[in-house]
Amino acid sequence: MLIGIMINIGLADDSDLRNIFSKTKLNGTIVISSLNGDETYIYNNTRSIKRFIPASTFKIPNTLISLEERVIKDEFEIIKWDGKVRSYTPWNKDQTLQSAISISCVWCYQKFAKEIENNKYLTYLKKMHYGNEQTGSNVSTFWLDGDIEISAIEQINFLKKLYKNELPFEQKYINITKKILIVKDTKNYTIRAKTGWSGKIGWYIGYVEVKNKVWFFALNADIKKETLQYRKQIVMESLLVKNII
Repeated sequence: MLIGIMINIGLADDSDLRNIFSKTKLNGTIVISSLNGDETYIYNNTRSIKRFIPASTFKIPNTLISLEERVIKDEFEIIKWDGKVRSYTPWNKDQTLQSAISISCVWCYQKFAKEIENNKYLTYLKKMHYGNEQTGSNVSTFWLDGDIEISAIEQINFLKKLYKNELPFEQKYINITKKILIVKDTKNYTIRAKTGWSGKIGWYIGYVEVKNKVWFFALNADIKKETLQYRKQIVMESLLVKNII
């Protein structure tokens, strides 16, 4: 369901964004849109409506679902480490929702998913109109290697519903999710965002509140491990070149 942003695939790509992308030689797209959609900038219009696996950007709806289903109380509850040593050292200790989303702790959300179960995920995805509203054969990894897919445009529309408190969750859980998504807070602007990487597709999505305006962004690209830094770099350069921050 593509709502909120109407785009004309025949329009030329935004030249500023194209120049930023061209420096990285990545194949991808970025969408930047104001809250009411009166100003929208897109690089690679065709790809902006193409769906890809969300990877860890799914931790945003997954946080909301986990809170709503009471598998975690709030951002302060301790998520006990299972003792299994994993390749990413920051994961090898107790977590909270705040730390789990900031370091993209996979095992934390896999723990939640096993308690939530597939049928409930399908119900929530339909209520949210999230991407293709599918999961996959493994409830604990479907956002990494399952059937679920979402486009950059749909990510923008999802984030706008989050910002406007229009998602089907209790307000206190929406507030917690917004709080733990803050990655940068300055006197001039606040950025809430989440990265994602499936091993092939990289994401960086979120929104920036500046003065009396809110801007939403979603980037996805074909990314290898050695080019992961370009996700945030492209977004930040794009926000700068558009005089948003």
